[in-house]
Amino acid sequence: MRTRSLLALAGTVVALSVAATVPASADGAVLTTGSAGGTAVAVGDTLSASLASGTTATLYSSATSTSGITCAASTFTATVTDNPAAPGTATESATAQTFGSCTSNVTGVTGVSSITVDNMPYTTTVASDGSVTVTPPSGSAIQTTVKLKTLLGSVTCVYQAPSLTGTSSNTDNSLAFSNQAFTKTSGSILCPSAGSFTAKYAPVTDNGAAVFVN
Repeated sequence: MRTRSLLALAGTVVALSVAATVPASADGAVLTTGSAGGTAVAVGDTLSASLASGTTATLYSSATSTSGITCAASTFTATVTDNPAAPGTATESATAQTFGSCTSNVTGVTGVSSITVDNMPYTTTVASDGSVTVTPPSGSAIQTTVKLKTLLGSVTCVYQAPSLTGTSSNTDNSLAFSNQAFTKTSGSILCPSAGSFTAKYAPVTDNGAAVFVN
């Protein structure tokens, strides 16, 4: 009887030891749908989002300025390329970003013809702590081409950044960028002298289901 009790105790200790060595993150992926710790987002799935309700995307001349371009509509699309166990870092390929219903309050500018995001796809990483980093393909830059209507005719403005950083939140399933600095690489004097990009996208969804970061 004593031998069986000791064996049972030894078996329990071994089982507990093995359980202790299995990471808690083994139960869930970095990106899930339904809830935090919910169903893992599958590699190959397409994530998308529009601007959070009541917000705009802005490209101002500096982080403290209100002079520049404001867009009432914007969307992004990204394909999940890696979604490891949490805590960890998921990877996406940002394949499209659009802007619409844009206006400008820059003196001499009468309208915004288009805003195009170039050099895509971009690599986007999403870490368990909510930090997001967007990087361009090797040898290129994150680039935005803005076409403006001015008193002198149409002008084209090109802005570049080496990378962007943002923050994800499970509160509203959002992805936010705040005052991301762009340098004007070409364009008329009527183009904003630099770019400071701010936008909040929410909710980020996978086929209609809200995406959570774990």
